[in-house]
Formats: sequence, C-alpha cells, structure tokens
Amino acid sequence: MTYVIHGATGAQGAPVVAALAAAGKSVVALTRNAAADVPGARVVAADHSCTDDLTRAYRDAEGVFVHLPVTSEDDRRGYARNIVDAVRAARPARVVFSTSGTVVGAPGDDGSAVATLVAGLADSGVSHAVIEPRLYFENLLLPFVAGAVREQGVLRYPLPADFRVSWSSHLDIADVAAALFALPGVDGVVSVGQYPAINGQELAEAFSAGLGQDVRYEAITPDAFRTAATPVIGAGAAAEVAAGYTAMRALPDRSIEPERSAQKLLGITPRTASQWLTDIGLS
Repeated sequence: MTYVIHGATGAQGAPVVAALAAAGKSVVALTRNAAADVPGARVVAADHSCTDDLTRAYRDAEGVFVHLPVTSEDDRRGYARNIVDAVRAARPARVVFSTSGTVVGAPGDDGSAVATLVAGLADSGVSHAVIEPRLYFENLLLPFVAGAVREQGVLRYPLPADFRVSWSSHLDIADVAAALFALPGVDGVVSVGQYPAINGQELAEAFSAGLGQDVRYEAITPDAFRTAATPVIGAGAAAEVAAGYTAMRALPDRSIEPERSAQKLLGITPRTASQWLTDIGLS
C-alpha cells in the first residue's frame, strides 16, 4: 500500500511524508526534481502540468495527498483540472486535499482553483476528504516576522490586534492527513485550527511563554507586509499575499466551525503556539 505525496520536499508535503514513513507506510514523494533526497520515501518525478505523469503516479496508490502550489491562479486552475483527470483515470483508493487556507464555499470563491479541485473530487467517485486550515504558524517564521520577535520583542502581522484566528501548523495538517487516510469513512471538509480562535495579543502572549521573553503584538497594514515580504518571496507572490490579508480584514474573524473540526471528527487537537514552538525547537 503506497501513499503518494505532492510537494514532498516542501513545507506542507514534507511533514506528511515524515508522518507516514514513521508509521511504516510505503511513501512516494512527488517532485519535479528526480534527484531530490526525501528520507523515508521513493522519489518520483512528476509535474502538475502533465496529466499522464500524475496518472502514472496515482495508479494503485492507497492514498494521495494533494495541495496546490503557490503560483498564478490560472496555472492553479489548470493544475486542479489535471489532478482531477488523473484521479478519474488512475482511481487511487483515497485522496486527501489541503486547501492551504482557502475556505471552501466562501463568497467569491466560485471558479477558483480550490473550488475546481473540490468539485472535481466530489464528482470523481473516489473516496476523498478536504482539509481546510485557516492560517499557518509557519507564516510567522518569515525572517522579517521572526527577526522582529527575537530582536525587538514585537510580533508584527497584517491583521488587527482583536482579529481572531484559528491558527494551525503544517505538522497538524500532517497529523490530520495521516488520520484521514486511516479513516475512509470520514469524508467532506475537515477544518483544522485552534478553537476557540485567538487574537493577536493572545498569540503574542503564547510566544512570550514559549520563548521566555516579552513579546507584544503590533498590527501592520497589508501593504507594509507586502513591502517586507517582497525581497523574500518576490513581488508577485507578496502582492497576492497582501491582497489576501486585505480581504481577510473585512471578515469578522478567521475561525473554524467546531462542527466540522478535526477535534470533533477525528479527536485531533491542533497545537497551540507554545506547543508548536516546542515541536520545532524554538522554545
């Protein structure tokens, strides 16, 4: 029984590979670099743009973990269609898709890459589940964010101080993905994140406790975040991220719904900020 993991060398895929390998599963790491070294996995070169590559990789798989890369939305829609076509052709036993922060069915999401993939999986007849996180703790490791925490004791982020978020970690996504592969009876959307959601000041307090130093929260504008992020992730990606935070600030919060949570459906409670800091070795 083999599990195929998209983005196996990246921030989201690598923890899924590690979780499944630690459980003794046979893992195939999908990557565009056939020479990549992925501990615990057999590397297979495949590209989202090639349906034939994906079909070969998915065939006879016990499970496939999918998330879409960060690129233009037009490209992502094309990748989503290719993944669905490959799933229909190869018929893997189970597909688990992470939306990487997109909320399924949110206003204005019609026609997006995530909506395309969710609808395609629903129509495929293949057993599947959709992991729906909100925001990742790993965003706080961006050098201009983490550097200000360490050097100035200030957690700067482009959300108001009273805005509540159900934070989660890529490690939580891996835990949930592994559980969903083992529980084919759980389908549909599984929301992942802290509940109740926490605000910026509570996040800073968790960092204070985890790091053993005083940390305060400071809200910045999405445009300021874009400026800081551009040297790190590029102008295009930084602009898209800033636009996402601008849209997010118009919402009442970024909280999960407890009825569809991993806590209720799977008995898995996501890490707190302090627990996450410990798990990644920063506390």
